[in-house]
Amino acid sequence: MDKVQAILLEALRQGSATAGEQRLYRAGKLPGLLPSRSSLHAEAAVVALRDGLIEIVRTETRGKTAVEWVRVTPKGVQFVLDRESPVRAMDELQALLKLNEQGFPGWVAELRQRIDDIGERFLGEVQALRQRFEALVGRVEDSLKRTDKYGPPPVPGAAGAIPWAHDLVEYLERRAASGMGDKCAMPELFGHLKVKEAELSIKDFHIGLRRLHDRGSVRLLPHEAPDGPPEPEYALLDGPAVYWYAAR
Repeated sequence: MDKVQAILLEALRQGSATAGEQRLYRAGKLPGLLPSRSSLHAEAAVVALRDGLIEIVRTETRGKTAVEWVRVTPKGVQFVLDRESPVRAMDELQALLKLNEQGFPGWVAELRQRIDDIGERFLGEVQALRQRFEALVGRVEDSLKRTDKYGPPPVPGAAGAIPWAHDLVEYLERRAASGMGDKCAMPELFGHLKVKEAELSIKDFHIGLRRLHDRGSVRLLPHEAPDGPPEPEYALLDGPAVYWYAAR
């Protein structure tokens, strides 16, 4: 990964954990998606806008300076997930460990021929190292079995009544596992589902969330800022509560 890609990945990861809009560049102590306007950070901003990973929400003009406010798009979140998935990393680690394990017998035999003077002490160290590799391979396999690639499915009956239930739960788990926080804002979650569920309405989205919440598949969390959520049409109202986030 080159420097621009690394900067972009870190910016999108941090930006995805922030609800609503934010400055494109940091200004003094005021936070921003990118820490400065240096050449590498500017290039990362150009790539992000060009590829639709972020979108400009509004622009403020202060004197001769234009301050752009942006937010991470569902495509930007997917960009982070595709490169940061811990399950994908475990798959790669598992393949590497198995490759090394298969190469052990020939490696040990060759070393035994060259260093007969070391004898039992050397063989004991090799056996201990082999056991550590075998134990690590077993731990990786057990982890993959427990997570079933991206975690357990929703509770029985949920997927049948709500076609997109498993996709929603899987997305929340992958998002949390990638370091972007446990809770996901309603607009981001709705945007992800709309990619596959083009006919999904906000009303049906809210009805499905309530059912999943009642069945214990997801948790609904309120918006706590005093000025209310930035996109109120996505908020789920329940009496005095204004739910704005969902979590596994």
